[in-house]
Amino acid sequence: MRPITLVEYDPQWPFLFEDRSRAIGLLLGHPATFHHIGSTAIAGLCAKPKLDIDAVLFSEDARLAATERLREDGYRFHGDLHRAGRWAFTKDEMPYGTRLYLCLPDNEAHRERLLFCDYLRTHPERTADYATLKRRLAEEANGDWNHYTGGKSDFVADIVRRAKAEFGSTKNITGG
Repeated sequence: MRPITLVEYDPQWPFLFEDRSRAIGLLLGHPATFHHIGSTAIAGLCAKPKLDIDAVLFSEDARLAATERLREDGYRFHGDLHRAGRWAFTKDEMPYGTRLYLCLPDNEAHRERLLFCDYLRTHPERTADYATLKRRLAEEANGDWNHYTGGKSDFVADIVRRAKAEFGSTKNITGG
């Protein structure tokens, strides 16, 4: 089992997201909208040392073509890990790796990820709670990723529920 490593927030993450999104956009060869998601997208939050990016493509053909281009560029394809209509890719890069998800418009899992990030950005007390939970789970898990990820699921579901109540459940996923 690989250890679960969390690093403190790096203020360079938003800039790294912009650089990587630009490079991935050129590589894909199709129009896409990029979203910085996950813990690296939330100021002050600890995170795994990987930048999470969702790319919204506008057709299945574009996603198929993008998959081939990403593989040729060294991205590992992991399929639809959570059966949520998001195709996962990873690439080891320095100083932080990239985890890229390709989805199509109206993907509910992507919409919920945006809501989750937006809620934590506007509720720093909940961000602090999430950081505490993540650190505890990483320590307890002893490399068991199912324990770590599963241990966050109730918290994440609660935040998504709160975000839908506060922001509405029709978050536009094609905007920036």
